[in-house]
Amino acid sequence: MNKFVLSEINIYPIKSLGGISLQEAKLEERGLQYDRRWMLVDEQGTFITQRKHFELALLQVNITDGKLSISHKILPEQGISFSLDEDTGEQISVVIWNDTVTALEVNKTVSRWFSDFLNFEVRLVKMPLTEKRLVDRDYASNDEIVSFADGYPCLIIGQSSLNALNEKLADPILMDRFRPNFVFTGGEPHIEDAFKDFYIGEVLFSAVKSCARCVLITIDQQTGEKGQEPLRTLASYRTAGKKIMFGQNLLHHHLGTLKVGDDLKVKNWKEKN
Repeated sequence: MNKFVLSEINIYPIKSLGGISLQEAKLEERGLQYDRRWMLVDEQGTFITQRKHFELALLQVNITDGKLSISHKILPEQGISFSLDEDTGEQISVVIWNDTVTALEVNKTVSRWFSDFLNFEVRLVKMPLTEKRLVDRDYASNDEIVSFADGYPCLIIGQSSLNALNEKLADPILMDRFRPNFVFTGGEPHIEDAFKDFYIGEVLFSAVKSCARCVLITIDQQTGEKGQEPLRTLASYRTAGKKIMFGQNLLHHHLGTLKVGDDLKVKNWKEKN
């Protein structure tokens, strides 16, 4: 019998910027606390990501003493910080994929800092607690909501899946390419594809959709440089319906606190096709 253990918890407070590794995290209605609650948008209100702006990988985020701070991974003297509860109060309509939601700009100084970094006008916005962005109804079971994440509150990947990929690559990569919230040890590569309902600690999750991958995983999160891997190699063995799959998108059925070292126990497995 395989023993599955939660080995990593990660949050990404500002969408498409560097993540934070935690030993313990609070699971809220729209996902892990602070995860993708902030996002950069252009002058039209459309979301900005590493898919087009690789340099965002160079910006690291941290949370300490009620403040969120951003620093440059290579030029640490470049940075800015602001209070977690800070915003201008001005409501802005923003677009993320097919959703249009209401957001609040953090402040003009922070937006200017990011604009200077990217060399075009952007604003840093946050999702107000009153905003209800719904998960895709084709996969939702109870009108679940999500933050500024691409589509689902949480993402999980098995360490074995990355290990198997790295065996096929000339230059191994880190898990941060895939930006998971949860990583677990144990089991064969891609065992997470077979999870249906499972517990992490006392919290019940459902794996509802495989995660389709894009150019973002070809960006080195330490240098901001783009290559061809691992997308090219994954395409040779992880393609389904013309999409490259790696990891499972999750919905959670109640709230709670998760800790590294928690057991992951499968309640129901998906039926084999």
